[in-house]
Amino acid sequence: MSQFPGAAYPVQVPAMLLAAGRGERMRPLTDSTPKPLLQVQGQPLLQWHLQALQAAGVRRVVINTAWLGEQISERFSSHFGPQRLSHMPEALSISYSHEGVDFGGALETAGGIARALPQLGPVFWLAAGDVFAPDFVFGSAAVQAFARSSHLAHLWLVPNPAHNLRGDFGLSPDGMALNLPEGDPSPRFTYSTIALLRAELFAPPWCDIPAGNPAGVKAALAPLLRRAMDAGRVSASLYTGRWTDVGTPERLAELNG
Repeated sequence: MSQFPGAAYPVQVPAMLLAAGRGERMRPLTDSTPKPLLQVQGQPLLQWHLQALQAAGVRRVVINTAWLGEQISERFSSHFGPQRLSHMPEALSISYSHEGVDFGGALETAGGIARALPQLGPVFWLAAGDVFAPDFVFGSAAVQAFARSSHLAHLWLVPNPAHNLRGDFGLSPDGMALNLPEGDPSPRFTYSTIALLRAELFAPPWCDIPAGNPAGVKAALAPLLRRAMDAGRVSASLYTGRWTDVGTPERLAELNG
């Protein structure tokens, strides 16, 4: 596959963690602390993803920041985890896309990904830094299966939580994500915010933001995904492990109870 010179398919790929949001619903907790650094079961929320990525053999992570972003880069610096010993995985290399510094605020999900693309690659993991999913495995088998496909995205969907009972996307019996029309009675599931993506999704005809988003265009990810779904280019899996969108103080308190 020409996108991965030197090997038929990648064993692992870089990851992007979304950490630029203001966390309005978490106020006043987020007035002085960015939401990804709030403590969940004894450690920063973002650290759960970093641990899982390191354990899965991912070597490079890009974190985008905006609100109080300097706290995130100060907390995690340029590496996460110990240097490799005989019984331990290698440390993660961390780089940052500081949207707040560059543009005065967050660029939304698609805008932020487009901005960070030069630091990623043709295929990469995506996860939101405010989601708690301690059982999720960023497995190399999923990467290889996705790389062999022609899909632009593979989404992990979850059963609908109480705060999103209508769900987001359908799931076909053959594992394709569905952009169901309004009124369609088919079951919908909630997008977990964990995905494998191709950089191709952030180029025409799916996205018209120039490479690297030099102008700082703000754009949401859902419209791009829906266009690609309509073209049959988005696959999905149902994930049933522990998962919480840590979006309110009440949900945070429940996790820490």
